[in-house]
Amino acid sequence: MYGVYAAEKHGIAKLLGDYVKEDVQPEEIRISENPNETGSFFIGWRLRRYVLAPDGRIAPQRRGPAE
Repeated sequence: MYGVYAAEKHGIAKLLGDYVKEDVQPEEIRISENPNETGSFFIGWRLRRYVLAPDGRIAPQRRGPAE
């Protein structure tokens, strides 16, 4: 079975803005697929990086000790 997830910048910018309690414009963010988790996306914004999980949670990306 295949799952298809879609992300559009306006919705993600709104979610991220709500999370950081700051105005986030869609053109300010970079979105890429997260190869570590199906249906998850990396969001780059202002030198910070976030993860949008398939269940809609946004969290700061945690880097391991070697990164």
